[in-house]
Amino acid sequence: MNFNKLLTFISLLSFTLNAQMNKIEFTEFTLDNGLHVILHEDNSNPIVAVSIMYHVGSKNENPERTGMAHFFEHLLFEGSENIERGEFFNYIQNAGGVNNAYTSNDKTFYYELFPSNQLELGLWLESERLLHAKVEKIGIETQREVVKEEKRLRVDNQPYGTMLEELMKRAYEKHPYKWQVIGSMDHINNATEEEFMDFYKTFYVPNNAVLSIAGDINLEECKNLVIDYFAEIPRGKKEIPRPKIIEPKKELEIRDTIYDEIQLPAIIHGFHIPAQGTEDFYAVDMLNKLLSDGASSRLNKSLVEESQKAVYSGAFTFNLEDPGMTIAFSMANSEENPKDIENLMDLEYEKVKSELISEKEFQKLRNQIENDFIQSNYRMYDIAENLANYHTFYGNANLINTEIEKYLSVTREDILNVAKKYYNKENRVTLYYLPKEKN
Repeated sequence: MNFNKLLTFISLLSFTLNAQMNKIEFTEFTLDNGLHVILHEDNSNPIVAVSIMYHVGSKNENPERTGMAHFFEHLLFEGSENIERGEFFNYIQNAGGVNNAYTSNDKTFYYELFPSNQLELGLWLESERLLHAKVEKIGIETQREVVKEEKRLRVDNQPYGTMLEELMKRAYEKHPYKWQVIGSMDHINNATEEEFMDFYKTFYVPNNAVLSIAGDINLEECKNLVIDYFAEIPRGKKEIPRPKIIEPKKELEIRDTIYDEIQLPAIIHGFHIPAQGTEDFYAVDMLNKLLSDGASSRLNKSLVEESQKAVYSGAFTFNLEDPGMTIAFSMANSEENPKDIENLMDLEYEKVKSELISEKEFQKLRNQIENDFIQSNYRMYDIAENLANYHTFYGNANLINTEIEKYLSVTREDILNVAKKYYNKENRVTLYYLPKEKN
């Protein structure tokens, strides 16, 4: 056994032992109404995370009513039959808790983090959201304005804020990933109260949700409370739309130029990649870390440190339930020619397509993966979310303990192969973001 292989073996052994020592134990069950429940007990600190994940994102929307999933993320803080408008946050804050929510292309996620003696409050709030939410005109009109302002701040008036929108609508011709999570303001404005209620009754049902609780709980007591608050909520009666559209394979690069209110030009490459959880996905994700994770990453080293043609260069995996994208982004230094920067980016792609990465670089990459995996379960609400996510999209919550094995099984040859397979011009969208000319 050579020295590099010995280092790899020791690293894997060390991680395996560490993972066994820190294994996340949990129990799970499904209520008769279809609600899946996952409980993780950790009594080291007197806090508890109460979370619920709904398997609905922007890809589940009617193409004429985009933005509904994100809109409901806001609307369902309006109150319920038993919670007055504006009081949802007050309950949380008065109990010493914090909360948040987000919507993606594939899911909507809510959580509250409380002192553990407020567990029952969290369960009541989420059961009210699920059963008795106020879907009525006053709340709809209020949130319409909130969402419009969010779009203005985060997209319309944000430098490079339209990047993802412009990329995805060119990358996807058929699949609903082609529209953005925030959706169309015209679609939201034109939606009727009946359409909002129909969306709620279709997707916000127990059989489309995972309730995940992590922290200072007693498993048996918590299970009984869950049954008390959720078991009588009726199962949804509507069929839940799941898009079955397969995006046609791309045969020709799409190139375009966007003029924006920006100071520095940028080059964006979007490559089509397989869905999360597939074998190739793990190798692609590791390839992106090789290109972009840290100061010594390949794109940063070439474009920022050595050539100094860019102020930033990196890549990230846009992992999705259906085949997604990997996105590389470089922001030019002042006066630099964007084409020169793109040529350097292409050169880095060609390197990972033509030669194996070194054993030293590969070991560093594996160490980064291991560290990221451990850090991803650092907080209680991270654990709650990860458990829900693994069940919702993989049907296996225990991947919270074992998914790292899929990364560690990736070889240098696998990284080379996915680079050849996916990092090709005919498989990508290329956008140049250029400053608008001043009058």
